[in-house]
Amino acid sequence: MQPVRVVLAEDGVLLREGLLDLLTRLGFDVVAAVGDADSLVAATTKHRPDLVVTDVRMPPGHSDEGLRAAVSLRRALPGLAVVALSQYVEYGYAGDLLDSGDGRHVGYLLKDRVVDVEEFAATLRHIVDGGTVVDPEVVRRLVRRRRDPLTRLTPREREVLGLIAEGRSNNAIAARLVITEAAVGKHVGSILAKLDLPPDDDSNRRVLAVLTYLRAAAT
Repeated sequence: MQPVRVVLAEDGVLLREGLLDLLTRLGFDVVAAVGDADSLVAATTKHRPDLVVTDVRMPPGHSDEGLRAAVSLRRALPGLAVVALSQYVEYGYAGDLLDSGDGRHVGYLLKDRVVDVEEFAATLRHIVDGGTVVDPEVVRRLVRRRRDPLTRLTPREREVLGLIAEGRSNNAIAARLVITEAAVGKHVGSILAKLDLPPDDDSNRRVLAVLTYLRAAAT
């Protein structure tokens, strides 16, 4: 099996070198490591990697250039996996990133909450394989800002949705909440119904459920 090819974008030299070394040790093939948003776009266009891992705030403005570049790349290169790795929750473009493409192959993780390197590697590979993973703290912050849809859900349904956003299966959610898998299935069905999501395959509806909240949170 060929290693996952990665373009890494991080403006901090020490952190960039650290991530480069970590990803290489974890079996990823880092084809380019850059320090600004323009270089990120150029390297991704040139190398056509499987995955982009990017900081959110990058030169020249140190606001949300990395996130905006990621959104642009997702539009230009369908199927490109992108992980935003940040210290901050950028509400507007976070929703745009997570809503780009079909909502798959995308993640938003907070740097200071990545504490297990093997789990980090597994998360990156899950996203490359089509998963959507949002740090639960990002979900909580966005949920606090959102308006309509959450008012329809019970506290337990909100908890289930947060775990869905982390990329957990029904079985994993059941184990975490100490309830049956059947109960989780009922909660998920209720969430999807309350969000008025159109009939589709279950995995896509789960992604759309998370994206519905994130779009609402960014408005």
